[in-house]
Order: sequence, then structure tokens, then C-alpha cells
Amino acid sequence: MIEPIVYDFLTQLKSNNTRDWFQENKPFYQKAKASFEKSVSELIALIHSIDDSIGPIEPKDCVFRIYRDTRFSKNKTPYKTNMGAYIVRGGRKSPRGGYYFHAEPGESFVAGGIYCPPAEELKKVRKEVYNFNDEFKDIIYSKEFKAMYPELYQDKLKMAPKGFPKDFEDIDLLKYKSYIVSHSLSDEEMTGKNGKDILAKAIKTVKPLNDFINRGLDAEEEEVVVL
Repeated sequence: MIEPIVYDFLTQLKSNNTRDWFQENKPFYQKAKASFEKSVSELIALIHSIDDSIGPIEPKDCVFRIYRDTRFSKNKTPYKTNMGAYIVRGGRKSPRGGYYFHAEPGESFVAGGIYCPPAEELKKVRKEVYNFNDEFKDIIYSKEFKAMYPELYQDKLKMAPKGFPKDFEDIDLLKYKSYIVSHSLSDEEMTGKNGKDILAKAIKTVKPLNDFINRGLDAEEEEVVVL
């Protein structure tokens, strides 16, 4: 799904992450960017064939900028050394559960779920996990799911979230700040002829998690009954 020019550019950028180099190689970047956007367009079509809830969407609405915000970071390098796209209804700024596609030499991956959602959205997802706990566990602990996505992203609260019973049997499942999983991909898998099949399997496997998350986000507001 990814053409070699994307990795060639990112590899060189990693060794020359300066504004001068970037400006001198702007045509190289533009070709790599166009190639990546073409891959994202193909990926949108692939995802739509599996999950049509993403609706009509353009690559420009999904692809993240390569320019880093260095204002509050110790890392002052001006450019990201990856290209990424979040494919979901509403585009990359959407708080809904979707599909993330990350191209970076030696560190590529595909991910699904919802990453660091706003407080109200996170509360809705936790309510869905609380109210339909067995269904949620059937998804994330299924043999097929765990083979590709072994665990949820481990960024958790130390205590039970406010508004939920502390003695809930699976309280750890409510402590997550994100509900996201990822599957690493080698450069060869991303650029090889089997890339599309690998991504299709990854998308099909994570779709039930996204469906569960988005059902919670779309649900009517209900209070959690604390026993």
C-alpha cells in the first residue's frame, strides 16, 4: 500500500531534520506526500468496503501535517519523521473510533479505536464498557483479536474513574484513558504485494471494537447506577 519513495524521504528526513534541508528538498517531500495521499485514498476505499460508516471522505481530511508543534516540547526538530492518517467519519479531528495508519521506517503500524478522547466522550465509552462488559470482553479477548492486537494501549488511571462503582469486577477496563490497539507492520509488509491483504485483515479484526465504541458515543445519555 505504500510506495518506497515515502520511506526514502522519511529516512533522509530523520538524518536531516532541519528547515534548510527540508526547503532544499521540498520537491522530494511533495512527491512523497502525493504518494502517501494516494495510498490513503486506496486505504479509504478498502476501509469503506469493510466499514461503510466512515462515509465519504477525502485523504486531505485524514492526513496529519508533517510540521511539528515545538512550542511546548523539548524536542525542537521541526518535522515529524512519519506520515499518518486517521480514517473515520468526520476526518482526523473526529472524536469517534476509527482507523489510524502510520508510515515510519522501522516503526510502521495500523491502529484502531479512540485515542485520548475529550472527557465527555471518554465517559460515554466507559459507560458502554460498564453496561455491556461481557460483550466488550468477548471482542478484546477473542482469539483472533488478541493474535493481532494483544492489548489495549496502557495509559490508565490509578484509581477508579469518578461515577463508577469501585467494586465493579472489571474496574481495570474502565481506567483506560484511551481505548486503542495497534499492530506493528514491517517496511516490507507495507511496501510489498501483500500489504493490502494484511491491512484488510487488520481492519476487519478491529472493526468490532470501533463499532462498540461508536455505539457508546451515539447512545442516549444515561446515568451509571452506583450500587
